[in-house]
Amino acid sequence: MTWAGPSLQGEVTGLAAEARPPKPLAERASGVLCHVTSLPSPIGCGDLGPFAYRFADFLAEGGQAYWQVLPLSPTEPEFGNSPYSSTSAFAGHTLLISPELLVDDGYLEEDELRPLPAFPEGRVDFPAARAYRAPLLDRAARRLLEAPPADFAAFAEREAYWLDDYCLFVACEEQNGGAAWTDWPEELRGRLPDALDRAREELRDRYEIERALQYLFLDQWQRLRAYCTEQGVRLIGDLPIYVTHDSADVWSHPELFKLGGDRLPSVVAGAPPDEFSTTGQRWGNPVYRWAAHRHDGYAWWTERFGHLGRLYDVIRVDHFCGFASYWEIPADQPDPRYGSWHPGPGEELFSRVYDAHPDLALFAEDLGPMTAAATPMLEVFEIPSMRVLLLGLGPDMVSSRHIPHHHDRPTVLYLGTHDNATARGWVETATDEERARLARYLGHAPEPETVADDLVRLCMQSVPATLVLQLQDLLGLGSEARMNLPGTPFGNWEWRCTPDDLSPELAARLGDLSATYGRHAPARPNPALAGHGFART
Repeated sequence: MTWAGPSLQGEVTGLAAEARPPKPLAERASGVLCHVTSLPSPIGCGDLGPFAYRFADFLAEGGQAYWQVLPLSPTEPEFGNSPYSSTSAFAGHTLLISPELLVDDGYLEEDELRPLPAFPEGRVDFPAARAYRAPLLDRAARRLLEAPPADFAAFAEREAYWLDDYCLFVACEEQNGGAAWTDWPEELRGRLPDALDRAREELRDRYEIERALQYLFLDQWQRLRAYCTEQGVRLIGDLPIYVTHDSADVWSHPELFKLGGDRLPSVVAGAPPDEFSTTGQRWGNPVYRWAAHRHDGYAWWTERFGHLGRLYDVIRVDHFCGFASYWEIPADQPDPRYGSWHPGPGEELFSRVYDAHPDLALFAEDLGPMTAAATPMLEVFEIPSMRVLLLGLGPDMVSSRHIPHHHDRPTVLYLGTHDNATARGWVETATDEERARLARYLGHAPEPETVADDLVRLCMQSVPATLVLQLQDLLGLGSEARMNLPGTPFGNWEWRCTPDDLSPELAARLGDLSATYGRHAPARPNPALAGHGFART
C-alpha cells in the first residue's frame, strides 16, 4: 500500500509569520495531565462531552497553558484497557464519544440515554461503560449514515490511508468472535485481495458503522480542541513508540515488523531493570523491522506523526530512547532481563519526519538506561527532554538530573507521570531513609497531607520552561489515585475525578502559584460558550 495521507504542512504554511502564536514549549508556562477517561461523567467514563469543556474552563481559570492527555486510541479489556496497547495507532477510541453531545447534534434522543445504570464514582468501570454505550453509539452511527453530514465523504477520503484497513479489521475481528487476526481464515490473515474484497462487501454494515463512529469521534475531538484554543489552552498528546501485535497496523503492514513464519512476533519489546521496575519489563509488542521502514522512506512514521500533529498542539514521544537503541527480548523468553540492545533508526527517521512536517512540536520521554544514547538526537533536532521530580529522590539525589538544582530551561518538568506514584502515595510508602532525604531537601519533614503542595511549589519554582502536573497531585490524593503501576496487567487506568474536584478554589490556587512563579497564562473566557462545561441533570 502506498501511504498518501494528508500533509500537516499544508495546514500551517498559509499562516503569515506575524500571525503565528508563540512556539509551544518555548515560553514559561504550566499545564495539567488528566486523561479524558479520568474526567467526571454521569455515564461511567470520562468522554469528550460537557465535563471536557468544563475542564478546559478550569484550566483557563487557573492560568494553565496546557492540557495533556494519554493516547486517545482504542483500548481492549484483554490488554487491561491500557491506552498504550491499542488496536490502532491512528483510530480514535469510540468509548470517548459523548452520548450527551450526540443528543445535542440530533443523533440520539434525550430519553434514549435513560435509564442510567448505577456507575461507580471515582473509578471507570470499563465493561459497564462499554455495555451501556455500545447500543447508543450503534444507533447514532446508523442515523448518521442515513443522512451523512456534508463533510463525511471528504473525511472518509482524507483519512482513507488508515481508515479503510482499520474499519475492515474491526469488522473481521467481530465476525471471528474477537479472535486475534492470526487466528482468522488464512486468506484474511494473508490479506489476499479477493478475500479482502469479499469481506468488505459481506461486512459492509459493520465497516460503515465503524467509519461513522470514527467521524463522530474526530468531530467531537476537533470541536473540543477549537474550544481549548479559544480558552488559550494547548493540547498535549502522546505517541507510544510501539503498537500491539493484534492491531490493524500489524495486520495491514506485517512487513514492517519482526514476525515469524506464523506471523507471530519472533522478538518482543520491553526494558531491562530501571527506575520504574527492578526486574525489567516485558511489554510484548512486536519490534520494528527498521530496514523495511528505511526502504519505504519511513512513510508509516511520517503519516503517524502527521496524523497526531493534526490532533494535538504538542506531542510527547513515549520511550524516545528506543529510537536510538531498543531492548529486544526473544518471544519465547518470559524474563525481560534476558534481552539485548539493538540500534534504532536514529536521526534518519526524524529527518524524514521533520521534512514532511516541519512545524511539529515534540518533546521526548527520554527516561531509562539509554538516555545518553538519545541525547545527540535531541540536540540535533532541538527536541526538549523530560525531567521527573519523583525520580530524583533516590540515593543519587545530589547528582540526579531530575532534581531541581540540575534542571535547565529547555526541558519539560513533571512532578510525576502516569507511571509514578502520586506525591502523597510516594511519601506514604517511602522508607525512613527516603523521607529523611526529602526532608533535607525541603528543609522540613514531609507530611502526607501537605507533601503534594510542597512538591508542586518546588516544581513551579524550578527553571524548566514547561511544567506538567498530574491532577491527582493538585488534589493531594494518595495511592488510590495512581493511574498505572508498570508491570501489572490489570486494575490500572481507572481513576476518575469528581465534579467537586474541579472547584473554583483549586483553579484560583493554581492560578496564584502560576502567576507567582511566572507561569501564568491569562484566562480567555468565551462568553458565547458559558455554561457548556456543565453536565445535564
